[in-house]
Amino acid sequence: MPERFAVIGSNSFSGASFVAGALRSGADVLGVSRSPEPDAVFLPYKWGNHDRFTFRALDLNRDPDGVADAIRRFEPDYVVNFAAQGMVAQSWQNPEHWYRTNTVAMAQLHHRLRSVPTMKKFVQASTPEVYGSTAGLVTEDTPFRPSTPYAISKAACDMNLLAYHKAFGFPCVFTRSANVCGPAQALYRIIPKTILCVLTGQKLKLDGGGVSVRSFIHIDDVTDGTLKAARDGTPGEAYHLATDRNQTIREVVESICRRLGANFSDCVEVGPERIGKDAAYLLDATNAKTQLGWTPTRTVDDAVADTADWLTANLAKLRDMPADYVHKE
Repeated sequence: MPERFAVIGSNSFSGASFVAGALRSGADVLGVSRSPEPDAVFLPYKWGNHDRFTFRALDLNRDPDGVADAIRRFEPDYVVNFAAQGMVAQSWQNPEHWYRTNTVAMAQLHHRLRSVPTMKKFVQASTPEVYGSTAGLVTEDTPFRPSTPYAISKAACDMNLLAYHKAFGFPCVFTRSANVCGPAQALYRIIPKTILCVLTGQKLKLDGGGVSVRSFIHIDDVTDGTLKAARDGTPGEAYHLATDRNQTIREVVESICRRLGANFSDCVEVGPERIGKDAAYLLDATNAKTQLGWTPTRTVDDAVADTADWLTANLAKLRDMPADYVHKE
């Protein structure tokens, strides 16, 4: 009998890519998001056979009972949550929206999913932002020191899940990924936005000159790691999904400019650093490698190439789409 995955936030970049990966593995998948499905150009699962996929437009903030009921009726083996208010800098403008979605709505969902008898594992897509600014390699037992409303809201969600795990045996596992990238990513993210700016002759605003150090990771490796965390992860444990290559955001932008034959200084305008932007995420992925048998197989260069191919192939459509983040409460 095929595995059954319920994916919350299936319209998101990571969620839609995960759906595609689960379908390729032969699973039946229920997708839940608050909005109708966007254009198929942003939904990798629609690029192949998706007969085993069912979509429900349900709002976790306004109808947690509806979300929980849809999941319960689907009888999933695994529930994977990607739903979140996901922007860091913008969380300072309406922090209550981030707490409402990422903490309160999640707590409501955790409580309701305790009664799903088929659920073997609940995978929470967390974030390394919960650690705040750090030095050296960061392991999963690093204390939480969140420095933005976004990070606080995600840390509170993780803490609530751990409380449910300790009190009720709720079978949660956590993934915390490096900067995810690849084809079908929202156009306001740094790699697709840089490529789009170069292709269309626009200037890219680079916060703080791009000095922040990051480990970028291909979405295919995140999908693989999340599948492994669902199937083989130990409840209560967290797993970092990251490569061993760290670089500044400026270095990534420079490499994109070189790949596309553009001059960095002609394409970029340096802007001020955003409030609460953490200096470094150097994630130690030993747990995922040793406990899950996971290892990244794609590079950031692969992600840039794949994203450039996707953007180029769909440029006539994508160039007229909004390239800036639009907040939804």
